[in-house]
Amino acid sequence: MAALAVLMIALLSGCGGGSGKSGKTGQSGPGPQITIGTKNFPEQFILGELYKQALEAKGFRVRLKSDIGSSEIVDRALTAGSLDMYPEYIGVALSELAGRTKRPHSAAEAYRDAKAFEESRGFTLLAMTPFTDQNALAALPAYAKRHGLRTIADLGGVPGTVVIGAPPEFATRFEGLLGLRKVYGLKRVHVRQLKIGDQYGALDKQMVDVANVFTTDGQLEKGRYVLLRDPRNLFTFQNVAPVIRRDLLRKNPALRTAIDAVSSKLTTKAMRRMNADVVQRGEQPAAVARKFLSQVGLMSAGG
Repeated sequence: MAALAVLMIALLSGCGGGSGKSGKTGQSGPGPQITIGTKNFPEQFILGELYKQALEAKGFRVRLKSDIGSSEIVDRALTAGSLDMYPEYIGVALSELAGRTKRPHSAAEAYRDAKAFEESRGFTLLAMTPFTDQNALAALPAYAKRHGLRTIADLGGVPGTVVIGAPPEFATRFEGLLGLRKVYGLKRVHVRQLKIGDQYGALDKQMVDVANVFTTDGQLEKGRYVLLRDPRNLFTFQNVAPVIRRDLLRKNPALRTAIDAVSSKLTTKAMRRMNADVVQRGEQPAAVARKFLSQVGLMSAGG
């Protein structure tokens, strides 16, 4: 309860919104105000800006609260009423929020089950994106060759302890250390907790053996890392589907059209390029989002 109280204070004071990571918190237009939250890594900052700017172009007033934290933290803010909407990954919603460890057979099944879970709580999911940003384990080519690593299961044959560079939540998630032990039987694995994005530097410097990465990371553009195959499907479908309050959607049906129009354009290629623009080329998420929306015809070139 104390942690939740601290969280709520931070949110109400404008947690993250307006930081250099995501641009200024914006409010414009005569329509109803929508409060959007995002998690704590660049792809989420971009998604928040994409939805914010597209809604503002349709006359909605939008407040963006970026960099709130992990799914578990953002979900608490949503259920506490501090947010109206945030972009979520359907697999995370199922395994980490709904607590379901059974692996879905398709993205459509994962979406259906995640939507049913959200609707049981007074929320719903809007359309999911074409891209899926799945968890993966990456290794340096030399390390993978030395130990004959092709799949996650092969980590079981590595002598000694395998150190995985990952964000803190990886240590307690089923789509993380818990699943690696249960699904793959990996006992000699240890998580070195790192800020999202720092795992690549740690891998390059051989401070960790493998790293937990996301498949749309801009760092994967040039093929410098080996992604270990996941034949047992521990890391499930992770298409993005915005979670939104059902009552808000009923009162403002135009929200669905505006948000779904953005989601439909978000292919893996487009998302990886935008991530690379922010992470590797130092562009601001707001500027990257504006450029993309203009390119796909969802916003005029002048904003």
